[in-house]
Amino acid sequence: MPPVTAPGIRVPALDALNFFLADVHGGLGPYLAVYLLAVPGWNAADIGIVMSIAGICGIVAQTPAGALIDAARAKRTIVAVAALVVTACSLLLVWLKSFWAVAASQAAVGIGGAVFGPAIAAISLGIVGHRAFAARTGRNEAFNHAGNAVAAAVAAVAAHQFGPIAVFFLLAGMAAGTLVSVLAVPGHAIDHEAARGLPERERATPERPSSFKALLDNRPLLVFTFCVVLFHLANAAMLPLVGQKLALQNRNEGTALMSLCILAAQIVMVPMAMLVARKADSWGRKPLFLAGLLILSVRGALYTMSDDPAWLVDVQLLDGVGAGLFGALMPLIVSDLTWGTGRFNVSLGAVSAGQGVGAALSTTIAGLIVVTAGYSPAFLTLAAIAAAGLALYWLVMPETRDLRIAKADAPAPVTVVGG
Repeated sequence: MPPVTAPGIRVPALDALNFFLADVHGGLGPYLAVYLLAVPGWNAADIGIVMSIAGICGIVAQTPAGALIDAARAKRTIVAVAALVVTACSLLLVWLKSFWAVAASQAAVGIGGAVFGPAIAAISLGIVGHRAFAARTGRNEAFNHAGNAVAAAVAAVAAHQFGPIAVFFLLAGMAAGTLVSVLAVPGHAIDHEAARGLPERERATPERPSSFKALLDNRPLLVFTFCVVLFHLANAAMLPLVGQKLALQNRNEGTALMSLCILAAQIVMVPMAMLVARKADSWGRKPLFLAGLLILSVRGALYTMSDDPAWLVDVQLLDGVGAGLFGALMPLIVSDLTWGTGRFNVSLGAVSAGQGVGAALSTTIAGLIVVTAGYSPAFLTLAAIAAAGLALYWLVMPETRDLRIAKADAPAPVTVVGG
């Protein structure tokens, strides 16, 4: 298939998809902890276990989801089906009462949500190509965070008026926007070879992805995956713990205050994502990723200084810096490390599985620490994990922008193993 001329990084339907998918991606996400605490009256440990079950199911699905996206050409349809599954299983929580019924619904949410990351990255890479991928990835994240910010603002107002149940109606509305947007993405503009990470020089020959063993031999990819695990082991539990602290102070306002926390962070994430879009190629990826890890460690420590809701919301602004940088950088770094292999999406799925491992363990570990020792020891433990990730990335990880440039300048390979 001849190369498709990319229409530039500005693709309105893709912008809209990232905007609406923001609130659909993880179902209820952090609102789940507040809802289960405030409505059924669950404790922190049970909430953590349910969230971990969802995370584990997502972990199992991540790498197969990436492989599916690498192989499939119906990428838009896959996104639409996954959005319907996640939304339906989240809305069922209104009627589910037992622990295992809730756990099963969230397991389905975890599996469905595994599709979105590789699919959006693949569609973006297939439309704009490698050279514009940093700018497009940053733009994706900016619209994603803008969508989260708008959803959080609406949820804050609606939850104040109608209680925690309001977030279910918001999710349904965002899901409808997701379906319209994904169908509006120009399918003919997606170059499916580029979408899986094959370079332009391969186009004159049949599609030839590298062997899976080549990924296991990619030491920087393995190091990066472990750093991603540490980032989310530190990060995933912080916002749910803050939500629980807010809900314990005022159960009626817990969802509204959680929405303010999310809104504060998402507002900051938008410029952080645009910073990656504009500077990741000139500054490099490494200093930006290190900054994200540093901010995460500081944020965990600051949560222990006060229980005042205003303070907790202010500290949550730092989540916008760390998570904003991370979200835009992760697919970009994986693309750097797998450029030319044809295994971009399965690699992104595998790294996302590492992200899920960290997130699943984070909520369980933090929940158990809260039950046995309190909230401050839990936050300090998470901060220490982030500091360990910072040290590892600083000392071991290379600048991946330079690796991609070196591979781009290398001669074309003469032998490739299929698979």
